[in-house]
Amino acid sequence: MTSLTRHPDYWRGHFIAMASDCELLIDPCPESRARALLVAAERRVRAIEQKYSRYREDNLVARLHRAEGKPVAIDGETLSLLTFADHCYRLSDGLFDLTSGVLRRAWRFDGCDRLPSQGEIDALLPLIGWERVRYDDSTLSLPAGMELDFGGIGKEYAVDQVAAELARQAPSLSVLVNFGGDIAISVPRAPERPPWQVGIATPSKPTQASYPLTLRHGALATSGDSQRFLRHGGVRYSHILNPKTGWATRSGPAQVTVAGQSCLQAGLLATLALLHETEAEAFIRAQQVPYWIQP
Repeated sequence: MTSLTRHPDYWRGHFIAMASDCELLIDPCPESRARALLVAAERRVRAIEQKYSRYREDNLVARLHRAEGKPVAIDGETLSLLTFADHCYRLSDGLFDLTSGVLRRAWRFDGCDRLPSQGEIDALLPLIGWERVRYDDSTLSLPAGMELDFGGIGKEYAVDQVAAELARQAPSLSVLVNFGGDIAISVPRAPERPPWQVGIATPSKPTQASYPLTLRHGALATSGDSQRFLRHGGVRYSHILNPKTGWATRSGPAQVTVAGQSCLQAGLLATLALLHETEAEAFIRAQQVPYWIQP
């Protein structure tokens, strides 16, 4: 259900999509204008979710998985996402891999304490390997049995897309786009207005915001295990899975938040930091971006 409420210095729009609370904070404007922006944002998010969700049977991802290695037609938007994924795979030395979603068959982060066996993981590792994905300007193919999962970048991509769409529709209004804690600002807030205020939740108290931050432009993304993890033998395993080993991270910080020019960029760096486990802070410090780590 979509809602729009008035606050002293902004409108707050809300809806649920991609299993997340989706929130817009909109500069003061006529109610009809704020509502139109909210409708446009939800429409864009629904289109992305419908197209790339692995939970649907009637979209591009489902057709790709049913194709048994045959090429599937793609459009320019998908080509852009694949190009970004390829760039990230190469920059991360294989730690970012959209084919690694298949590991969910072994791992469950639903509150249980069941740890997969090495045999279960070993059976899935041959199905991981971005280098075997084939695509060009108009088609995409995967070897039979492999999967492509856009979940690792889908929400951040949606945040950036909505922020860009609202910047086009309302270049004089600043809108803070917040989808489950991943944030981007459409255009900078006017100097006479206070900057947007956001808070980073602590992993131990995920419903309580701390680390208050002020934002006028750019994006923030957070990666962590406050919501999805399992505990086995006294060890806490994050839902962040290493595509090279098939194992969940367990020795890094609980949460990393990164500021960047785009939510996609910030989200990628936050996730890669966690994949570096004990070297997380050294990795993110070397990227020369603002960051916040919570152990």
